[in-house]
Amino acid sequence: MRGLWLEDQHPRLRDDLPLPVPGPGEALVRVRLAGICATDLELKLGYYPFSGVPGHEFVGEIVAAPDPPWRAGQRVVGEINLPCRDCAQCRAQRGNHCERRRVLGIHGHDGAFAEFLVLPLANLHPVPDAIPDEAAVFCEPLAAALRIQAQRPIHPGERVLLVGAGRLGQLIALSLAGGHGELQVVARHPRQRALLEAAGIAWTGEDAVAAGAWDLVIEASGTPAGFELARRALRAASTLILKSTYASRAEIDLSRLVVDEITLIGSRCGPFVTALERLRLGLDPRPLIDGRYPLAQAVAAFAEAARPGALKILITCGDWD
Repeated sequence: MRGLWLEDQHPRLRDDLPLPVPGPGEALVRVRLAGICATDLELKLGYYPFSGVPGHEFVGEIVAAPDPPWRAGQRVVGEINLPCRDCAQCRAQRGNHCERRRVLGIHGHDGAFAEFLVLPLANLHPVPDAIPDEAAVFCEPLAAALRIQAQRPIHPGERVLLVGAGRLGQLIALSLAGGHGELQVVARHPRQRALLEAAGIAWTGEDAVAAGAWDLVIEASGTPAGFELARRALRAASTLILKSTYASRAEIDLSRLVVDEITLIGSRCGPFVTALERLRLGLDPRPLIDGRYPLAQAVAAFAEAARPGALKILITCGDWD
């Protein structure tokens, strides 16, 4: 099997990877499209000591499902957490926080930047015919964006600031648009700002963010500087939601969080069923696509995704030549 291999923070192409074999309750999936996200780039920088095939945003087709075989042929997207289903967290229905979980393309399980992958059938969601591959591949990050409102509903009239208008930030903005709150997005790059304007979403520059003026701040910049900006923007007794993961450490003034009684919420994976429904109803992430590369050019695709201001780069995983 052919794919992208990451080891010691160095990505390289391989054509000698073993074809994964599905076990009981699992399926073999032929990957059609996969997306590069900030976490993939952070893995390359050493965010987590992962060796294997990275990639966790994908749309594919089930080619083998021993039990039940009738699911073969389904076009699917997949949840990335593989829980043990036996620990205390799993027994409490918190499988995303399983004490022994593996995570597709991030921890202990090869991911989507290859011709094939294996996942439990319970993780795989059929994609409605109305959703094209180029939209379905956004299901995982869109679900992560929707997780925010499941954790912290936005109330009428609240002032909401989103710090970061990159890959995930744009999806968060789209998921929040038209809601109850007053939303502004901190956007640096002209293309980010143009996309927000096209969607009718207000943006602002970093220098224009008023300190202590926001009821809810979402930090999705991926940088410690973005966290510091988000922290300054919060009023007392407000909420900060963190979506970023950092390869480097961020300095945090914990005393200020205590004195100002800030509620801090970490936010990760979200509801796939809701994300697929939002895509079916017309939320269109395809304007975020900045490039599409064959699997044979996956290393170049990573370099392009790391370019400042680049949005979503896709890899066509069945295309090697």
